[in-house]
Amino acid sequence: MQRRTFINRSSSAALALALAPTIFIQEEKEYGILELMGKEDIELFGKGINLRKEAHDAFIEMKKAAYKDGIDLKIVSSYRSYDRQEAIFERKFLQYTDDDGMNPTDAIDKIIEYSTIPGTSRHHWGTDIDVVDGYRKVEGDVLVPHKYEGDGPYVDFKKWMDENSETYGFYLVYTNEPKRRGFKYEPWHYSYAPLSIPMLEQYRSKNVASIIIREDYYGAEHFTMNFLKSYIQNNILDINRKLL
Repeated sequence: MQRRTFINRSSSAALALALAPTIFIQEEKEYGILELMGKEDIELFGKGINLRKEAHDAFIEMKKAAYKDGIDLKIVSSYRSYDRQEAIFERKFLQYTDDDGMNPTDAIDKIIEYSTIPGTSRHHWGTDIDVVDGYRKVEGDVLVPHKYEGDGPYVDFKKWMDENSETYGFYLVYTNEPKRRGFKYEPWHYSYAPLSIPMLEQYRSKNVASIIIREDYYGAEHFTMNFLKSYIQNNILDINRKLL
């Protein structure tokens, strides 16, 4: 049986001490296109966590460690089905076009600053989380970058994650690297690399654009093949290099 070895390129020694070896040697698994697009049900674990088992177990260990340092890792969003992502996309498209009067292409450009086109979200995989510090009582939207810097309520959370998350296999996806394209900086979005790296490898080998262009929901009629190819290159693949 072929096996894939996951090596933490930044802190492999710390990871080896913190995590069981089974996390680093993953049996090679074939993921179908429907599963990768969130169109098939997958087995999820943990109340309020909703991740694949390996990611769930690693998150629990990270959560325990954060507790000891006064941080309560609270998941805001984890697994998301295709239908759920479609509803989010349609809601935003109608808001921007009907309520705000934007033309459709501008509305789509606005949506993909932070939200994915249905079928392309990493949240479809059961490996990714949007996470905050549950001890902080914050008004309004918690997923805005300025709350993670300066005097923001999540500065301590961000510092803890910067120093510790990779030890448990979780990597920031959309970094603040100046030359990075695609989705804007998201200091709350982390991915469980031992699973998501091979999943992305298989995802990028599929002709996803040819499926998306045939989908039928508000806004999808404005997609072109050139737009979708550019979107996949910039938004899906221009991420933290450690996750490629």
